[in-house]
Amino acid sequence: MKILVAGLGQLGQHHVRILAKNGTVEVCALVDSDARLSESFGKKYGLPHFASVDAAPKPDAAVIVTPTPFHYPLAKKFLEEGVHCFVEKPFTATPAEADELIDLAAKKNLVLQVGHIERFNPAVVAAKPFITKPIFIEANRIGPFSPRVAHIGVIMDLMIHDIDILLYLVGEKVKDIEAYGARVLTDHEDMAKVRIRFEGGCVCDLSGSRVSLEKQRKIRIFQPDSYVSIDYAARSVKVYSKRVPEPKSFLDISVEKPKPPVYDQLERELEHFIECARHGKRPAVTGEHGRDALELVGEIYKIIRLQ
Repeated sequence: MKILVAGLGQLGQHHVRILAKNGTVEVCALVDSDARLSESFGKKYGLPHFASVDAAPKPDAAVIVTPTPFHYPLAKKFLEEGVHCFVEKPFTATPAEADELIDLAAKKNLVLQVGHIERFNPAVVAAKPFITKPIFIEANRIGPFSPRVAHIGVIMDLMIHDIDILLYLVGEKVKDIEAYGARVLTDHEDMAKVRIRFEGGCVCDLSGSRVSLEKQRKIRIFQPDSYVSIDYAARSVKVYSKRVPEPKSFLDISVEKPKPPVYDQLERELEHFIECARHGKRPAVTGEHGRDALELVGEIYKIIRLQ
């Protein structure tokens, strides 16, 4: 299988590193509008490099890691040519663009996977069997500022990861949203607090910040008889549950630490895409999933109160 990688920024470089050592595929082209960048990485890995997708040979599958505004035109071009597509998050700039790509992939019977990488986090994989009836979820995703993403807000940049996980875990329609944010370092929200209520009653509080000196990626899921704590960064899980119907002390609470599998989650995500493209399987994160997360982010931006 021949794979083209479009976009050689910070994240795209990690995709190239992983695909270059995958013995089951051939990276037939590295593409970036910065010719010096594509040449540099082409020489580093001994791979063909091009300044545009039009100059590159046609692949069997494309990995699109460009800035978001280019996701739609590139994915549309490749899908129309019969090429399977992996598109990094955010999927597209608008839900309408996402819907068009979803319809096109279905019409062409092609695999379209969106890069919501936390679905492949070993801690999420280990915790999922313990999450059966969420009634309250708290997610915190904070870290230091990076000028690389100053053109978008923290909700689209970071919080969208947790939004996808919420939709995955709860599996219900959203009832209502509250959102507050503050501009601190950029013209976009650099910190945000969002509360999402689902139709089944589950309430989710999300905090996102890129003005923190420390880095934290955690989510806590509360259920009628248990509490599941996931640390994305540490890749650890703790499950607290009642030993007796009416606990009287901490001794009546059991603590289980499921052991997450050991693997590189980006590597596993790309391996999953390759397998789906090769065998025509439905990916774990579909275009519909990417569209749903993007749509919810859009609803948040409609009502957010910015300071």
